[in-house]
Amino acid sequence: MTTPVLRVESLRKSFSSEVVLQEISFDVPVHTATVFIGASGSGKSTLLRCINLLDSIDDGVIELDGVEISDPRVDSDDVRRKLGMVFQSFNLFPHMSVLENITLAPIHVQGVGRQEARNQAIELLKKFDLGDKADQYPDRLSGGQQQRVAIIRSLALKPRLLLLDEVTSALDPILVNEVLSTVRDLKSDGMTMVIATHEMGFAHQVADEVCFLHHGRIVEYGPPEVVLSNPQDSRTKDFLKRVHEAGRL
Repeated sequence: MTTPVLRVESLRKSFSSEVVLQEISFDVPVHTATVFIGASGSGKSTLLRCINLLDSIDDGVIELDGVEISDPRVDSDDVRRKLGMVFQSFNLFPHMSVLENITLAPIHVQGVGRQEARNQAIELLKKFDLGDKADQYPDRLSGGQQQRVAIIRSLALKPRLLLLDEVTSALDPILVNEVLSTVRDLKSDGMTMVIATHEMGFAHQVADEVCFLHHGRIVEYGPPEVVLSNPQDSRTKDFLKRVHEAGRL
Protein backbone atom coordinates (compact mmCIF):
# COMPACT_ATOMS: atom_id res chain seq x y z
CA MET A 1 0.00 0.00 0.00
CA THR A 2 1.32 3.45 -0.92
CA THR A 3 2.48 5.57 2.01
CA PRO A 4 0.29 8.68 2.37
CA VAL A 5 1.98 12.06 2.07
CA LEU A 6 0.50 13.00 5.46
CA ARG A 7 -0.65 10.76 8.27
CA VAL A 8 -2.13 12.10 11.49
CA GLU A 9 -2.90 9.63 14.25
CA SER A 10 -4.67 10.33 17.57
CA LEU A 11 -3.56 13.96 17.66
CA ARG A 12 -4.42 15.91 20.79
CA LYS A 13 -3.81 19.61 21.44
CA SER A 14 -4.78 21.84 24.34
CA PHE A 15 -4.10 25.37 25.46
CA SER A 16 -3.88 25.41 29.25
CA SER A 17 -6.99 23.53 30.39
CA GLU A 18 -8.88 23.94 27.10
CA VAL A 19 -8.75 20.92 24.80
CA VAL A 20 -8.79 22.24 21.22
CA LEU A 21 -8.17 19.03 19.25
CA GLN A 22 -8.75 15.45 20.38
CA GLU A 23 -8.31 12.07 18.74
CA ILE A 24 -7.71 13.54 15.28
CA SER A 25 -6.76 10.83 12.77
CA PHE A 26 -6.68 11.01 8.97
CA ASP A 27 -4.47 10.25 5.96
CA VAL A 28 -3.82 12.40 2.90
CA PRO A 29 -2.74 10.33 -0.14
CA VAL A 30 -0.57 11.91 -2.81
CA HIS A 31 -2.32 14.19 -5.34
CA THR A 32 -5.44 14.52 -3.18
CA ALA A 33 -7.11 17.34 -1.26
CA THR A 34 -8.53 16.86 2.22
CA VAL A 35 -10.84 19.70 3.22
CA PHE A 36 -11.78 20.55 6.80
CA ILE A 37 -15.04 22.31 7.48
CA GLY A 38 -16.62 23.39 10.74
CA ALA A 39 -17.72 26.41 12.71
CA SER A 40 -15.26 29.08 13.79
CA GLY A 41 -13.43 27.81 16.85
CA SER A 42 -13.77 24.15 15.90
CA GLY A 43 -9.98 23.74 15.63
CA LYS A 44 -9.31 23.94 11.87
CA SER A 45 -6.57 26.57 12.00
CA THR A 46 -4.94 24.99 15.05
CA LEU A 47 -4.80 21.67 13.22
CA LEU A 48 -2.96 23.22 10.27
CA ARG A 49 -0.56 24.98 12.62
CA CYS A 50 0.17 21.65 14.33
CA ILE A 51 0.88 19.99 10.98
CA ASN A 52 3.26 22.83 10.11
CA LEU A 53 4.92 22.49 13.55
CA LEU A 54 4.01 26.05 14.51
CA ASP A 55 2.12 24.63 17.50
CA SER A 56 3.41 21.62 19.41
CA ILE A 57 1.02 18.74 20.05
CA ASP A 58 0.28 17.12 23.41
CA ASP A 59 -0.14 13.60 22.10
CA GLY A 60 -0.36 11.62 18.87
CA VAL A 61 1.77 11.29 15.76
CA ILE A 62 2.19 13.35 12.59
CA GLU A 63 4.04 11.71 9.70
CA LEU A 64 5.21 13.21 6.41
CA ASP A 65 5.97 10.56 3.77
CA GLY A 66 6.16 7.94 6.52
CA VAL A 67 8.63 9.88 8.69
CA GLU A 68 7.45 11.17 12.05
CA ILE A 69 7.73 14.96 12.19
CA SER A 70 5.99 15.47 15.54
CA ASP A 71 8.97 14.13 17.52
CA PRO A 72 10.35 17.11 19.51
CA ARG A 73 13.86 16.20 18.34
CA VAL A 74 12.94 16.84 14.70
CA ASP A 75 14.38 19.94 13.02
CA SER A 76 11.17 21.91 12.44
CA ASP A 77 12.83 24.30 10.00
CA ASP A 78 13.88 21.37 7.84
CA VAL A 79 10.31 20.01 7.88
CA ARG A 80 8.83 23.39 6.93
CA ARG A 81 11.01 23.46 3.82
CA LYS A 82 8.83 20.58 2.59
CA LEU A 83 5.55 22.24 3.52
CA GLY A 84 3.84 25.29 2.10
CA MET A 85 1.39 27.19 4.26
CA VAL A 86 -0.87 30.06 3.23
CA PHE A 87 -2.61 31.94 6.02
CA GLN A 88 -5.81 33.98 6.20
CA SER A 89 -3.74 37.17 6.07
CA PHE A 90 -1.41 37.55 3.11
CA ASN A 91 1.80 38.18 5.11
CA LEU A 92 3.62 39.70 2.15
CA PHE A 93 6.56 42.00 2.85
CA PRO A 94 5.28 45.47 1.91
CA HIS A 95 8.75 46.87 1.18
CA MET A 96 9.50 44.14 -1.37
CA SER A 97 8.16 43.74 -4.88
CA VAL A 98 6.05 40.73 -5.80
CA LEU A 99 9.08 39.10 -7.39
CA GLU A 100 11.25 39.74 -4.34
CA ASN A 101 8.57 38.29 -2.05
CA ILE A 102 8.44 35.10 -4.10
CA THR A 103 12.19 34.60 -4.54
CA LEU A 104 13.26 35.42 -0.98
CA ALA A 105 12.86 31.92 0.51
CA PRO A 106 14.17 29.91 -2.48
CA ILE A 107 17.34 32.03 -2.49
CA HIS A 108 17.99 32.35 1.24
CA VAL A 109 16.45 29.13 2.57
CA GLN A 110 16.95 26.62 -0.23
CA GLY A 111 20.09 28.11 -1.76
CA VAL A 112 18.61 28.44 -5.25
CA GLY A 113 20.59 30.74 -7.55
CA ARG A 114 19.15 34.23 -7.88
CA GLN A 115 18.51 34.01 -11.63
CA GLU A 116 17.02 30.52 -11.39
CA ALA A 117 14.71 31.64 -8.57
CA ARG A 118 13.71 34.69 -10.60
CA ASN A 119 12.95 32.60 -13.70
CA GLN A 120 10.85 30.13 -11.71
CA ALA A 121 8.93 32.94 -10.03
CA ILE A 122 8.15 34.63 -13.34
CA GLU A 123 6.89 31.35 -14.79
CA LEU A 124 4.59 30.85 -11.79
CA LEU A 125 3.29 34.40 -12.05
CA LYS A 126 2.54 33.91 -15.73
CA LYS A 127 0.83 30.60 -15.05
CA PHE A 128 -1.57 32.28 -12.63
CA ASP A 129 -2.15 35.37 -14.80
CA LEU A 130 0.00 37.69 -12.68
CA GLY A 131 2.94 38.02 -15.03
CA ASP A 132 2.51 41.78 -15.29
CA LYS A 133 2.66 42.22 -11.48
CA ALA A 134 6.24 41.03 -10.89
CA ASP A 135 7.69 44.48 -10.20
CA GLN A 136 4.73 45.92 -8.32
CA TYR A 137 4.50 46.22 -4.55
CA PRO A 138 1.77 44.45 -2.53
CA ASP A 139 -0.15 47.63 -1.73
CA ARG A 140 -0.76 48.14 -5.45
CA LEU A 141 -2.54 44.79 -5.74
CA SER A 142 -6.10 43.80 -4.93
CA GLY A 143 -6.68 41.50 -1.97
CA GLY A 144 -7.31 38.60 -4.33
CA GLN A 145 -4.07 39.27 -6.18
CA GLN A 146 -2.13 39.49 -2.91
CA GLN A 147 -3.50 36.15 -1.76
CA ARG A 148 -2.61 34.55 -5.09
CA VAL A 149 0.93 35.92 -4.73
CA ALA A 150 1.04 34.38 -1.24
CA ILE A 151 0.06 31.02 -2.75
CA ILE A 152 2.68 31.39 -5.48
CA ARG A 153 5.28 32.22 -2.83
CA SER A 154 4.55 28.87 -1.18
CA LEU A 155 4.64 27.05 -4.52
CA ALA A 156 8.07 28.53 -5.29
CA LEU A 157 9.48 26.26 -2.56
CA LYS A 158 8.08 23.22 -4.42
CA PRO A 159 6.36 21.87 -1.31
CA ARG A 160 5.45 18.24 -0.82
CA LEU A 161 2.23 19.34 0.88
CA LEU A 162 0.33 22.64 0.73
CA LEU A 163 -1.71 23.84 3.73
CA LEU A 164 -4.37 26.48 3.06
CA ASP A 165 -5.97 28.16 6.05
CA GLU A 166 -9.19 30.00 5.18
CA VAL A 167 -7.43 31.72 2.28
CA THR A 168 -10.56 33.63 1.23
CA SER A 169 -11.79 34.81 4.64
CA ALA A 170 -10.08 38.23 4.44
CA LEU A 171 -11.34 38.96 0.91
CA ASP A 172 -14.23 40.91 -0.48
CA PRO A 173 -16.78 38.37 -1.83
CA ILE A 174 -16.16 39.63 -5.36
CA LEU A 175 -12.47 38.64 -5.11
CA VAL A 176 -13.03 35.21 -3.60
CA ASN A 177 -13.49 33.33 -6.87
CA GLU A 178 -10.13 34.32 -8.38
CA VAL A 179 -8.35 32.77 -5.39
CA LEU A 180 -10.55 29.67 -5.45
CA SER A 181 -9.86 29.34 -9.18
CA THR A 182 -6.14 29.27 -8.41
CA VAL A 183 -6.65 26.48 -5.87
CA ARG A 184 -8.76 24.53 -8.38
CA ASP A 185 -5.86 24.82 -10.84
CA LEU A 186 -3.49 23.44 -8.21
CA LYS A 187 -5.86 20.53 -7.68
CA SER A 188 -5.83 19.83 -11.43
CA ASP A 189 -2.01 19.91 -11.36
CA GLY A 190 -1.97 17.20 -8.69
CA MET A 191 -0.85 19.27 -5.70
CA THR A 192 -1.44 17.45 -2.40
CA MET A 193 -3.37 19.77 -0.08
CA VAL A 194 -5.01 20.13 3.30
CA ILE A 195 -7.52 22.95 3.27
CA ALA A 196 -9.60 24.67 5.94
CA THR A 197 -12.50 26.61 4.46
CA HIS A 198 -15.93 28.09 5.03
CA GLU A 199 -16.71 27.87 1.29
CA MET A 200 -18.86 24.75 0.97
CA GLY A 201 -19.31 24.98 -2.80
CA PHE A 202 -15.54 25.17 -3.18
CA ALA A 203 -15.08 22.21 -0.84
CA HIS A 204 -17.48 20.22 -3.00
CA GLN A 205 -15.41 21.01 -6.11
CA VAL A 206 -11.87 20.30 -4.87
CA ALA A 207 -12.12 17.83 -1.99
CA ASP A 208 -11.37 14.15 -2.29
CA GLU A 209 -12.36 13.87 1.36
CA VAL A 210 -14.25 16.27 3.59
CA CYS A 211 -13.80 16.18 7.36
CA PHE A 212 -16.30 17.95 9.61
CA LEU A 213 -14.70 19.22 12.81
CA HIS A 214 -16.96 19.81 15.79
CA HIS A 215 -15.51 20.94 19.12
CA GLY A 216 -12.10 19.62 18.13
CA ARG A 217 -13.21 16.20 16.94
CA ILE A 218 -13.76 14.77 13.46
CA VAL A 219 -17.38 13.65 13.74
CA GLU A 220 -17.95 12.83 10.06
CA TYR A 221 -15.72 12.32 7.05
CA GLY A 222 -15.95 10.99 3.53
CA PRO A 223 -16.29 12.11 -0.08
CA PRO A 224 -17.96 15.52 -0.55
CA GLU A 225 -21.03 14.06 -2.24
CA VAL A 226 -21.74 12.19 1.01
CA VAL A 227 -20.65 14.62 3.76
CA LEU A 228 -21.96 17.76 2.07
CA SER A 229 -24.97 16.37 0.23
CA ASN A 230 -26.09 13.46 2.38
CA PRO A 231 -24.56 13.80 5.86
CA GLN A 232 -25.34 11.09 8.40
CA ASP A 233 -24.39 12.78 11.67
CA SER A 234 -26.94 15.15 13.19
CA ARG A 235 -24.21 17.67 14.05
CA THR A 236 -23.09 17.81 10.44
CA LYS A 237 -26.68 18.23 9.29
CA ASP A 238 -27.21 21.10 11.72
CA PHE A 239 -23.99 22.84 10.66
CA LEU A 240 -24.80 22.58 6.96
CA LYS A 241 -28.34 23.79 7.59
CA ARG A 242 -26.95 26.94 9.23
CA VAL A 243 -24.45 27.38 6.41
CA HIS A 244 -27.27 27.07 3.87
CA GLU A 245 -29.38 29.61 5.74
CA ALA A 246 -26.41 32.00 5.67
CA GLY A 247 -26.20 31.60 1.90
CA ARG A 248 -22.78 29.95 1.86
CA LEU A 249 -23.74 26.58 0.42
